[in-house]
Amino acid sequence: MDRLLIQGGTPLCGEVSISGAKNSVLPVLAASLMSEEPLLIQNAPHLQDVASTMRLLGSMGATVTLGEDNSLRVDTSGVNRCYASYDIVRTMRASILVLGPLLARYGQAEVSLPGGCAIGTRPIDLHLHGLAAMGAAIDVNNGYIRARAKRLKGTLLALDQITVTGTENLMMAAALADGTTVIENAAREPEVEDLACCLMAMGARIRGAGTSRIEIEGVRELQGATHQVLPDRIEASTYLAAACVTGGKVRVGQVRPDTMEAVLVKLGEYGASVELGEDYVEIDMRDRRPRAADVYTAAYPGFPTDMQAQMTAVSTVAEGTSTITETIFENRFMHIQELVRMGANIEVHGSAAVIQGVEKLSGAPVMATDLRASASLILAGLAAEGESVVDRVYHIDRGYECVEEKFQRLGASIQRLS
Repeated sequence: MDRLLIQGGTPLCGEVSISGAKNSVLPVLAASLMSEEPLLIQNAPHLQDVASTMRLLGSMGATVTLGEDNSLRVDTSGVNRCYASYDIVRTMRASILVLGPLLARYGQAEVSLPGGCAIGTRPIDLHLHGLAAMGAAIDVNNGYIRARAKRLKGTLLALDQITVTGTENLMMAAALADGTTVIENAAREPEVEDLACCLMAMGARIRGAGTSRIEIEGVRELQGATHQVLPDRIEASTYLAAACVTGGKVRVGQVRPDTMEAVLVKLGEYGASVELGEDYVEIDMRDRRPRAADVYTAAYPGFPTDMQAQMTAVSTVAEGTSTITETIFENRFMHIQELVRMGANIEVHGSAAVIQGVEKLSGAPVMATDLRASASLILAGLAAEGESVVDRVYHIDRGYECVEEKFQRLGASIQRLS
């Protein structure tokens, strides 16, 4: 099992290019199941979750071809089974996204209940209730979802709570349904809008993506298309937070600053100087210690839960007391006990972590528990005095492309140990 060896204490400086968004490319890969014609996906990151999704599509009979320019060509004309096995799905919760496309195009699907990071309960009831409202017969038994429908019917779907993958699954299913579907209380994340752009390039009729009300007029079939995945706002924000925690100056390129506003405002509250360009963001924290700030996670356009752990790491060395409140997942503080091993002063009270900043963390062996926890421990290791070893970094490979190489470009002393 791989580990990351980090020698901390060096301010990060330099520029790094950001990859395509993990949370966008996965639903786009699932959308390839909705047409017999090939889908060309550009700016696809090389991640473990992408490899797992490719393996899942391949197990159904699809052909996925890697291009030299970070592109993927997906041909689903050979799909001969609508089955997503536990062996693959258990590694990645986003696998549930094949349910809607399979049901919409083939009229049937058998998908294992999903796995993924252990950051809390993420029920898929809203997915199933929505598909049932569109006319699907659904049975959940022996760890599998079995769904059948001759053709889904358009309807009004008022979601009880905001769900990103639920919105994406139902939007894809509705694209091939008979009639018009309206999704109320839809997720507004940029990745949802990016998926809608891909579907519209394939011939879907969608209005309102990126708002809380999405209207989808179903069509009989979709065509092949070319789609470029938007930049990963969480990866970009992580490298900016690394500059903040180490007292450095980092520019992230090939980004969309408009998708990162909540994080950029918060970094400013922590004392960073923020410079924006058309496709870059630069953070300058040289000769400064972060000052304490409070973070409250919320659905987009609020502060993203996927950046909570990284900002917790920043808060550990901030001047003053910060409070981090997690409202999305009830079990997303597992990185805190590892940060405490490095000298952080943190008390958890229910869904809130109260952090009294210390001047310096101390290097220590720590263990990652999930994807974003991995990132927070790397940031803490980069800021700490001495040597840290981050174990179980297979989590980080699920969502960060070439993570140690990119940090090395910024001057970090970090290397992978097999």
